[in-house]
Amino acid sequence: MATQPRDYYEVLGVAREASPDELKRAYRNLAKKYHPDINRAPDAADKFKEIQAAYDVLSDDEKRRQYDRFGHEGLEGMGGFPGGFGMGGDPFSDLFDIFMGQATGRRGSASTVVRGDDLREDLELSLEEVATGVEKKIKFSRMETCDSCHGNGAQPGTDPETCPQCHGAGQLRFSQNTLIGTFHSSQTCPRCRGTGKVITNPCNTCRGSGRVRKTRERTAKIPAGVDTGMRIKLNGEGDAGERGGPHGDLYLVLYVREHPTFERRGNDLYCEVPISFPRAALGDTIEIPVLGGKEDFKIPEGTQSGQVFTLRGKGIPDINGRGKGDLHAVVQVKVPTKLTAEQRELLKQLAASLGEKVPDGENRNLLGRLFGQ
Repeated sequence: MATQPRDYYEVLGVAREASPDELKRAYRNLAKKYHPDINRAPDAADKFKEIQAAYDVLSDDEKRRQYDRFGHEGLEGMGGFPGGFGMGGDPFSDLFDIFMGQATGRRGSASTVVRGDDLREDLELSLEEVATGVEKKIKFSRMETCDSCHGNGAQPGTDPETCPQCHGAGQLRFSQNTLIGTFHSSQTCPRCRGTGKVITNPCNTCRGSGRVRKTRERTAKIPAGVDTGMRIKLNGEGDAGERGGPHGDLYLVLYVREHPTFERRGNDLYCEVPISFPRAALGDTIEIPVLGGKEDFKIPEGTQSGQVFTLRGKGIPDINGRGKGDLHAVVQVKVPTKLTAEQRELLKQLAASLGEKVPDGENRNLLGRLFGQ
């Protein structure tokens, strides 16, 4: 009775939901470890074949679906058997960095364009701007395609020439003969850096780079509710790519300035409201600061210092559109530090009516004792 092959995910040491990149990394590492030309252990060749078979199946979408549903039996007729290769091509093409031999000079395909770099700009906002949302003008510096050479780096009237080392391929191909066959690999051509072209007469404007630095100004729409550390992405506003490649993106990193009146906690705002002790004791209508103005609010008699009153919906809008936070006003009862003789006498009478005994030498601290200050 034939031995059932091991689970292919177990062979490669990956989870069943592993991505193609994770599969490739696992395969490359194991193949380098167990290749018979490197590993002289008696079972290295068998392990290497098992690794090949596992990767051949799991790197092919159709075979992987069949294997996930039906196991090894589901691969019959698809070429997905241990030690063999199916229709997915030679997996050795993924092992570019394992074996390097002599350059063959065979042509490949040159990389023609490279995406530009992403850029970052810091943007400072006031709390008022955060509460309403705002449009801000952004001035920044970026690399753009040279107008003189249109990005090819050559002096106008001339053209880049075919690289004599890779013959325009952009890559050099290598081969290595081993006991189990010929391995093929490749690397970027060091002379043309993968472009397949060399510039013998560089553009005077960009000095052959194909790009120049320019300052640009754009308008960015900042939504209400943002906070320090959040980022806004402006698509395509980063550096232009090399050889006419697409622009990268521009990221605006936001910073909200501290406010002299309000402290932000999430979408809620907190502020202190100073009032006199007679108003706190008797109750009154006071003005509470809100973003953009003030609002009248009635406090009850006997209000204590540190008591918090909440104004619903007067905070910062939620960035996801789930309403607004609240404003929490913390009352601070202020005790006067300088009193006239008449005021001190009145306070003595108040203390006496409250059952307080106030020695003459302690009248300056009377209010502090009466109101817990």
